[in-house]
Amino acid sequence: MAKILIENVEIVTDGPAYPKKYIGITDQKISYIGTTRPEGYEDAYRIDGTGKLAAAGMVNAHTHIAMCLLRSYGDDMALMDWLQNKVWPAEAGLRDGDCYWGTQLGILEMLKSGTTAFADMYFFEDETARAVSESGLRACLSRGLTGDKYDKEDQRLAENIRLYKDWNGQADGRLTVMLGPHAPYTCSEDYLRLLVEAAEELGCEMHMHLSETRQEVEDCLAQHGKTPIAYADSLGILDRGCLIAHGVWATDEELDLMAAKHARVAHNPQSNLKLASGIAPVQKMLGKGIVVGLGTDGATSNNNLDMLEETRLAAMLHKGVTYDPLCIPAATAWEMATLQGARCLGYDRVGKVEEGWLADLVLYDMNKPYWYPRHDRMSLLVYAASASDADTVLVNGKVLLEKGEAKTLDEEKIYAEAGAIAARLTKK
Repeated sequence: MAKILIENVEIVTDGPAYPKKYIGITDQKISYIGTTRPEGYEDAYRIDGTGKLAAAGMVNAHTHIAMCLLRSYGDDMALMDWLQNKVWPAEAGLRDGDCYWGTQLGILEMLKSGTTAFADMYFFEDETARAVSESGLRACLSRGLTGDKYDKEDQRLAENIRLYKDWNGQADGRLTVMLGPHAPYTCSEDYLRLLVEAAEELGCEMHMHLSETRQEVEDCLAQHGKTPIAYADSLGILDRGCLIAHGVWATDEELDLMAAKHARVAHNPQSNLKLASGIAPVQKMLGKGIVVGLGTDGATSNNNLDMLEETRLAAMLHKGVTYDPLCIPAATAWEMATLQGARCLGYDRVGKVEEGWLADLVLYDMNKPYWYPRHDRMSLLVYAASASDADTVLVNGKVLLEKGEAKTLDEEKIYAEAGAIAARLTKK
């Protein structure tokens, strides 16, 4: 059995005393946590945790990872103008292999900033799956689906079904798959009915953009007589198990519906602010028991995959809009970034540093000025730390980053390949 022993480390949830502890890992799971050196780890691979803070890896609950290729291309635009005149024309030029390197770039960024899992919706997802499998990260993938008719021969749907059959549960269980209807404004009612039927046949869940903008809500009301989340529910999407990206304009009635149907929400505060989409009613969602994770969205609308930044913003933004300094405290924001995010993706025993849980861990280097004085490690992590403090990262009990060095990725090759592809897509 492969064993790892992390020595003399502090754990973020151990306040206020923060005793030095040992974390033992056997194969994929945390097998020991305690203040005394455990027996049976004499031959384990040892990691010195002195001066470091152990925490669960963050979960990016919604992104379009290969959109890293279009980072900084088409900023400061309205959502539909940005999509129709910048993003979609560039994406039309994607070729085989492009999304593999775009995914590698995104994985490298997430790994170096303490993210160990993500939910993706994009194209060429077989390439994304291969990149994830090779890298060691955990991911829930869906092929972005758009269509205007009920067509069982639809090529996009066929790709998502093949992705599910080929990759769901693969890579030591690190890969899972959902169906990915893009949004009410890119999928006709007939097409969405087709996708619900396919999800039922496969036994899989769905990941969909819903109620992201005010315009989307107005258009959905005009066309279907229902707000987007209610409309999706009327077609059976929430009954399949649904990860809702955004939910910014969810009504009180929809929040009750989401709670009753156990829909989960990926809150993307930075993307929503940059695109002027609005601010999701997260306090109300949490109050109703809705699972809310955090996401970055794509790196074209953010413009990075820094989940620690999202965590800090989630903690601060909702204090500002509710005028309540007790709204979304640091520990709640951190739980949204870890445990709640894992639940968004359907993961079991991911998102905590506890015995018996999967060893998706990050060690943060606290030897930085902003980590002093150390009154409250949780507060320091959420309100003061930098994502670059992620020193060591493990996923499924395997070391993927150590002392800032990626173990499974070729950084220089990733930069060269991604740069060449981006230049071709944007014709620069």
